[in-house]
Order: sequence, then structure tokens, then C-alpha cells
Amino acid sequence: MADLKDFAEQLVNLTVKEVNELAGILKDEYGIEPAAAAVAVAAGGGAEAGEAAEEKTEFDVILKAAGASKLAVVKLVKELTGLGLKDAKDIVDSAPKPVKEGVSKDEAEGIKKSLEEAGAEVELK
Repeated sequence: MADLKDFAEQLVNLTVKEVNELAGILKDEYGIEPAAAAVAVAAGGGAEAGEAAEEKTEFDVILKAAGASKLAVVKLVKELTGLGLKDAKDIVDSAPKPVKEGVSKDEAEGIKKSLEEAGAEVELK
């Protein structure tokens, strides 16, 4: 087991030139195409490479407060969600409350901008 740890440490500490030489040896002598392994080792390898943070793709638009123009915010929530006037008013009255959930970043930012222009306080999660 200690030999494997030593070997892994040697791989992680290879220079870019050494990684390229290793890739050539693996390809020429063993028929292994080590492209992914070479990139991981060159990038620092080890546990750090596997723990890259995933980019968030779905957002929730949370109405924190209606602000001064409550009526304008209710109308906008009604328009954005497709809900009836009473349901839109209930969302605004019970803030903080999600207006839309699981939307793309662009859509979430657009909704946030529209609601803020109407006077509401909005948060993306």
C-alpha cells in the first residue's frame, strides 16, 4: 500500500514535460491513449482534481419583500408565473416566497431584474 501512495505522489509531482514523455511511452509501448490521465496529472491530479466545484445550473427566484409598489409586483408575479390574480397576491403577501423554481441562470436573472424594477426585493438561490 505504501508503494502505491509513493507512486501516486510521484505522478502528481511530474512536470509537464515528464507527463508528455509518460504519455508517449504509454501510447507507443502499450497502446494506451492517456489523454485524460495526462490532463489530470498536469493539472495537479490527486483528490483536488476530482473535487472541482460543479457550476450551478438551476436557480430559485425568491421574493423577499414586495416593496412600495405592491400592486405592480403582484401584476408582474401573475404575468411571470401564469397564476391567477389571487394566487399571485398570496405569493406577494406571504414573502419571502419562491416565485419560480428550477429555472436557468439567465431566466432567473431576468425575472429578478423585472421584479426589482417593479420595486420588489429578490434573491436567487
